[in-house]
Amino acid sequence: MPVELPCIPFRISEIAELGLTRATLRRLIREGVVRRVLHGVYVRTDLPDTQDLRAACAALALPAHCVVSDRSAAWLHGIDCFDLSDLQHPPVLEVISLRGHERTRRTGILGGERELLGIDICEVAGVRVTTPLRTACDLACLRGRNRALAVLDAFRRRFDLQIADFLQILPRYAGRRGVKQLRELIPLSDPRSESSGESWTRMTIHDEGLLAPEPQVEVYLEELDQDVRLDLAYRHHKICVEYDGQEHHTEELDREHDERRRGALRRAGWVVIVVCKDGFSGPERDAWLRRLRDALADRAPYQGKRRYSRGEFTKFTRTR
Repeated sequence: MPVELPCIPFRISEIAELGLTRATLRRLIREGVVRRVLHGVYVRTDLPDTQDLRAACAALALPAHCVVSDRSAAWLHGIDCFDLSDLQHPPVLEVISLRGHERTRRTGILGGERELLGIDICEVAGVRVTTPLRTACDLACLRGRNRALAVLDAFRRRFDLQIADFLQILPRYAGRRGVKQLRELIPLSDPRSESSGESWTRMTIHDEGLLAPEPQVEVYLEELDQDVRLDLAYRHHKICVEYDGQEHHTEELDREHDERRRGALRRAGWVVIVVCKDGFSGPERDAWLRRLRDALADRAPYQGKRRYSRGEFTKFTRTR
């Protein structure tokens, strides 16, 4: 007898009402009919992973006195910040308890206490969540430098956040752990970056003290009779740095397209440096950075090292 499942998320406490047993639920998960989104919250796998569906799942798990925060807030805003290791099991729901309530200690929820103002909270499909600006700043304090920059880039791109927006909230972070990193990374963030790998590449170049490249540069290639877009480039020196991630560069057709485009770039006089997903540590990192350093020394010999200016972010005062 086929099992009829609802088109909305359901909790494990509701399976008896659906005519299911725990054994049946486990079988449906193994067969790929059902997936667990959060602790104790399940959906049919044929339902699209929309913002509304995510919010409906969070609503079933969220304590009444809490606000969704950090990586879970980013997830509800449509920006996934979870590491691959985090996704081996359903992620915990990260939340902040509102003033007057102790941190929640429910299974499957990571509760915290943090001062939130009304302007820090918005709603996503009826679920209270920290705003994009607040979420971006919180995560930039909590994560490593590469991931933090990728978060800032992604939130700026998706929500059109400006430097002025960060300047307005930044004084409230005075004295908080991670604020030094947040203050440094805000002026380095760039909404033109289209993937985490591109953000990591820019961060690596910056940390080496090399000339800052421009993201998403379009150039016309006569050989192909078309404009092509480069992840990172030094337009006037004809040097580009391309990030090859797994998402768009694993299929044979993708690789053939990349090689045809990069071959045309090289024949047009460009130096093309490719960074792979393993290129942020060890010999792989050293190799592409050496190529970039040599290319810049050859084509931009008088530029020297240029870091991004921190300017007005160097100091700020605490506000109450």
